[in-house]
Amino acid sequence: MLDFDQRKALVEKEYEALVTQPNEAVEGNGIFCRYKNPVITAAMVPPFWKYDYNRATNPFFMERIGVNATLNSGAIKWNGKYVLVVRVEGSDRKSFFAVAESPNGIDNFRFWDHPITMPEDDIPGVNIYDMRLTRHEDGWIYGLFCVERHDDNEPGNLSAATATCGIARTKDLINWERLPDLKAKSQQRNVVLHPEFVNGKYALYTRPQDGFIDAGSGGGIGWALVDDMTNAVVESEIIVDTRYYHTIKEVKNGEGPHPIKTPKGWLHLAHGVRGCASGLRYVLYMYMTALDEPWRPIYTPGGYLMAPVGDEYIGDVMNVLFTNGWIADEDGKVFIYYASSDTRMHVATSTIDRLVDYCMNTPSDGLSTGESVKTLNRLIDANLQLK
Repeated sequence: MLDFDQRKALVEKEYEALVTQPNEAVEGNGIFCRYKNPVITAAMVPPFWKYDYNRATNPFFMERIGVNATLNSGAIKWNGKYVLVVRVEGSDRKSFFAVAESPNGIDNFRFWDHPITMPEDDIPGVNIYDMRLTRHEDGWIYGLFCVERHDDNEPGNLSAATATCGIARTKDLINWERLPDLKAKSQQRNVVLHPEFVNGKYALYTRPQDGFIDAGSGGGIGWALVDDMTNAVVESEIIVDTRYYHTIKEVKNGEGPHPIKTPKGWLHLAHGVRGCASGLRYVLYMYMTALDEPWRPIYTPGGYLMAPVGDEYIGDVMNVLFTNGWIADEDGKVFIYYASSDTRMHVATSTIDRLVDYCMNTPSDGLSTGESVKTLNRLIDANLQLK
């Protein structure tokens, strides 16, 4: 086996080769392009996070702190860089947030030296994850994330948990002010802050659910207005995007990142969940809401935008795509950051124009085989006339 110096040199060489590897676009379906390589994996955290560099206390240069996965990342353009607030999951199952940045958004992501030290709520959480970033018009950058605690109503069940929405804000992505968790009548693990005031209030996309995992009676993606993010209370919710039987979102659905404003409406990216023989299948889908009424859907393309392909299907939680971050550049290019199977981060690119076209011109789900065939035949007949 290699000695201390040899192992250290090998680890650092492999790390540099991985983080500097160029990424290549893979032409897709005209809506978006995937990329050949993941943008962030567990192997891309800095070696000095995992190894004790002190020869006296680690003479064999062994890994001391393990990293299991890098997933479900918020995204923001910051000081000209493409920045992800990554959910890093340690080998001990505890997740934390860490900032990684890239000069171009598709490769060369490097983590900042230290992870985010997130202040605790009055009742400390056991686990925190899946931050949605919103640069709000009030001048703050908000991070909304899931806070997991043991459900003490079931003291004998070590798998029983509760979920609340944690809230923090920052001006520099380094120093975070922790605000009280969102107060709501149901569990909330999937909450997104709209980037603008609506009727003078802060607006939230929520996901009311009966349990930690199960949506239960929760009807879909909700909409709520709150007076103050320093003491956010959901008094009432309406459902913006409804779940339906035998669709990609029959089990549950949830808003991804905050919507993107376009001249024709707000672009929304979300995840939908259905059951299948291998368990739960998570896919990504889109919809649009009205500019003046961001809670009112105006276009609802049927089916999924993205589903797992190839190696994306394989990981800790199989058959899952999940997103909570995207970046729209001033030139209209859109970077969609998504995790596959709760294991690694990827990017896909598109444009505002393409995504608006997709939402406006893709047929809605007719909710039955008969309606799907009618929709398909209309396209076939129209195309045959053009041959």
